[in-house]
Amino acid sequence: MLLLGLTGSIATGKSTVSSILSSPPYSLPVVDADKIARQVVEPGTAGYNKIVSHFGPSTPDLLVEPSPENGGEHGHNGKGRPLNRPALGRRVFGEGLESDRKALNGIVHPAVRQEMYRQMLMAYLRGNWAVVLDVPLLFESGWEPMCGTIMVVAVKDPKVQMQRLRARDDHLTEEDAKNRVAAQWDVRDKAEKCLGRGEKAGVVVWNDGGKEELRREVDRVMAVVRKGSPSWWSWMLLFCPPLGALSGTISYIRMWYIKRRWEREHKMEKAKL
Repeated sequence: MLLLGLTGSIATGKSTVSSILSSPPYSLPVVDADKIARQVVEPGTAGYNKIVSHFGPSTPDLLVEPSPENGGEHGHNGKGRPLNRPALGRRVFGEGLESDRKALNGIVHPAVRQEMYRQMLMAYLRGNWAVVLDVPLLFESGWEPMCGTIMVVAVKDPKVQMQRLRARDDHLTEEDAKNRVAAQWDVRDKAEKCLGRGEKAGVVVWNDGGKEELRREVDRVMAVVRKGSPSWWSWMLLFCPPLGALSGTISYIRMWYIKRRWEREHKMEKAKL
């Protein structure tokens, strides 16, 4: 089964592409890292209990105020009131110490990875030829070597990205929008790194036009991806688990080597400047 890593940047259209891939004719299962990150800290989960235990004593507004909508004092089904995410963000990323951020990451990240692995395994057992790993910070979070193919959703014109961001979040000033874009790794650099993985292992969906153009671009890119992972190979991996394990190991080592090579070359180029 192909692990198809999907990433991009703010307001480049990654969510739209994810929706296209999960719908006919592709109908691929999508493992959404952001969605899972919210699920693993819902009331009643182990992640939620750990966060409340660690941050509750020092964060009085950690939980949302009781209301009929959230089940009152004890929350729905007695599992507790939902986390007050803005308050937790201020506590950890505003006034918190580095140890607080490490504590939160130590709670959330393992739970997210465990659930992602579970969903990937279920997709494999159902016989899917590919599963989409929707990870916004795919390159930064260490998932890159695991993906047989990475798809970056990008725009060639930075102005298009700014216009879409301000149209989507109309409360943002131009300066706010620029700061949000600048806070992330430039999507054109992501596209360059992705293509550096080689044909079929790295593809870019360029999204400077409208929705119909985007769909045609996805179709074009998926034709390339499909050639690199034919149906007969997917079925062989499904019915021969040892071959699947061997193939996955070889792919991981190859992609890890490509990643390290790109990092060395990029470092040398920066040293010349």
